[in-house]
Amino acid sequence: MTRGEQRLSITGPSGALQLALNLPEQAPRGIALIAHPHPLQGGTMDNKVVQTLAKTFAGLGYASVRFNFRGVAGSAGVFDDGAGETDDALAALAHARTTYGDLPVVLAGFSFGTFVQTRVAQQVTAERMVLIAPAVARFGTGAVPADTIVIHGEEDDVVGLADVFAWARPQQLPIVVFPGCGHFFHGRLPQLTRIIVGMWR
Repeated sequence: MTRGEQRLSITGPSGALQLALNLPEQAPRGIALIAHPHPLQGGTMDNKVVQTLAKTFAGLGYASVRFNFRGVAGSAGVFDDGAGETDDALAALAHARTTYGDLPVVLAGFSFGTFVQTRVAQQVTAERMVLIAPAVARFGTGAVPADTIVIHGEEDDVVGLADVFAWARPQQLPIVVFPGCGHFFHGRLPQLTRIIVGMWR
């Protein structure tokens, strides 16, 4: 749990859906919905990259909303290969919109969470997307908007950098590569924040 964080449980598509909120000091300029890594590989909303994204967007003035996919911690249900997890994300976003209003939406995700967010983007008009270590090879992440921020570690042994370039090349999509960095960005989280903040408009 991060400082100033609020946690709650709402009714989601499979029952209880656990949420965590990080709020800006002023009225939010938008909503940042953040999705975590693969539930069957230990991914939760308390993953350090996901927490870093939440704090980064709160600092940029967004109401940061992250959630545990179905079957993780306090969220009911079982893993559903991305389909049910997309519904979970949409439920979390609907709650945020009810709470904070119809504000611009940023979709951010890490690893498996990027796959879910590309599915969410087919139903929600996003102000912008931020994809960290996108799971392009395993889950077939589709095309994304041209201004999407994509950040990847050079030495990622979960999602190969070559696979990310192969996905990005037809889209002419720039990739920010962290040299000497693995999948989980150990020791590089402050740099991750600086890059996102520096690329924001």
